[in-house]
Amino acid sequence: MDKFKPGDKVEWNSSQGKIEGTVKKKVTKPIKIKAHMVKASEENPEILVESDKTGAKAAHKPRALKKVR
Repeated sequence: MDKFKPGDKVEWNSSQGKIEGTVKKKVTKPIKIKAHMVKASEENPEILVESDKTGAKAAHKPRALKKVR
């Protein structure tokens, strides 16, 4: 997460193509997003992002995200 902070604009790949969004926070413990359980931990953190287009929230491994703008 050191390279991502809340408010950063990022993009990631999905089955629908590239999606742009905003970093919300670093997740270091298991959380549930809709029906999906995110198995984050201190050793394997994930980044909570929100899609700019739909407002949907998702968690991704830091390596899956790329800063934009």
